Amino acid sequence: MATEDKNRATAAAILPLVGGAANVSSIAHCMTRLRLGLHDRSLVDDEALKAVPAVMGVVEDDTYQIVLGPGTVARVTPEFEQLVEEGRAAAPAPAPTSGPAPDPASASASADELAAQGAAMKAARKAKNATPLKLFLRRIANIFVPLIPALIGCGIIAGLNGLLVNLGWLTSVTPALAAMASGFMALIAVFVGYNTAKEFGGTPILGGAVAAIIVFPGVANIEAFGQKLSPGQGGVLGALGAAVLAVYVEKWCRRWVPEALDVLVTPTLTVLVSGLVTIFGLMYVAGEVSTAIGTFADWLLSNGGAGAGFVLGGLFLPLVMLGLHQALIPIHTTLIEQQGYTVLLPILAMAGAGQVGAAAAVYFRLPRNESIRRTIKSALPAGLLGVGEPLIYGVSLPLGRPFITACVGGAFGGGFIGLFNQLGDKVGSTAIGPSGWALFPLLDGNHGLGTTAAIYAGGLLVGYLAGFLATYFFGFSKDLLAEFNVSQEPAESTVAATGGPMSPTTKEPAGV
Repeated sequence: MATEDKNRATAAAILPLVGGAANVSSIAHCMTRLRLGLHDRSLVDDEALKAVPAVMGVVEDDTYQIVLGPGTVARVTPEFEQLVEEGRAAAPAPAPTSGPAPDPASASASADELAAQGAAMKAARKAKNATPLKLFLRRIANIFVPLIPALIGCGIIAGLNGLLVNLGWLTSVTPALAAMASGFMALIAVFVGYNTAKEFGGTPILGGAVAAIIVFPGVANIEAFGQKLSPGQGGVLGALGAAVLAVYVEKWCRRWVPEALDVLVTPTLTVLVSGLVTIFGLMYVAGEVSTAIGTFADWLLSNGGAGAGFVLGGLFLPLVMLGLHQALIPIHTTLIEQQGYTVLLPILAMAGAGQVGAAAAVYFRLPRNESIRRTIKSALPAGLLGVGEPLIYGVSLPLGRPFITACVGGAFGGGFIGLFNQLGDKVGSTAIGPSGWALFPLLDGNHGLGTTAAIYAGGLLVGYLAGFLATYFFGFSKDLLAEFNVSQEPAESTVAATGGPMSPTTKEPAGV
């Protein structure tokens, strides 16, 4: 089957399982997930979606998210959008209907049970996550996530260019590669301003226009707080603040400026007022904050070393579950702007290594449970490439203890990389988004690429091993083993007769 036909077939398989075109209110995608706004959640068939070959898992948050993996999601989303448009044009919106009632007799110690448990837990977390802080952090993520493909592409070109320069190859081509790699980063503030205004309800191009002031070379002739400004001072944080201010100025103008003058006065006042505040205030303040972030990150890893890496690597998965990891996106971007790479991402990526090790241990500890083992075998390749959702929501989180021991694996992997940072061998990433093995092309540091890659690979191995050992020896209680280390067929008959210790309505992880 041709690639385009395959992507369209995937989109066509997904659409009826989310309630059809009339049930879809919004469509977006990030690095790995198709994110859908839905009118009626009860029309979604979760289990049938998970059975679609290209679907790695589903996550319910403020949107319904279908995990397709990097690359695939960017190809399936346009096909899905086209099918939705065709469906809306062809038929009126159907009246919502109730979904099928679950069969209580189907409870068994299988992957289906774990998926049901995970769905219940995610629904509870969704209600808890609708706080003003977390909604604000989601907005911040919506600003930066669309920039990730460009960060990745330019980061890989930068790595390739560095390798060619070190080897002395293609000297006539390397200046062109340097221009390609640096061009986006030189103007990233403009893109941040554009996306910020769009996200906060303003005119995107006005947000970009105000943010462009920050990178304009002419600001070097301006003094603020007794100091000459530098082009780019304040970076993405300054651009974000400038664009938010522009949105509020624009909205004020829309309310008070007469309609006949709106097209002339509103954009002029928006750029003038927010531009002056940006030049004579925000650039300086945001520059100080950006410098403090870089200084603190260097100090933390230079002095905290293994301890700091241990804490960061161990806590990252819980931060993801709480939705607080989105606060790190502008910090990563600021570090990339300042230093050319973020030293935090390789440490945080160790959380995925711990997850892989924990899943491998679950596989060996449950030799009789074919269903869970099949889930692990299908999800493990994606986990190695940094796509951890299928393992988290399908295996470790519903089981309870293996999620905790996976965090332990991430902590040891993070501690390993943190130790080398303390010893003077920095390991960084020139972009955000990828993790696991997919991060290798984006690695950079203060030493050669070989040294940097070796340290990162060592961290992955430590994370795999620590996650495996912690889960194998401490991830299962006797009751948990007795419940899950059974063949699926006998489990079904036992549960049918006794009601079983676990049902699809269970609210807490097993064995906790």
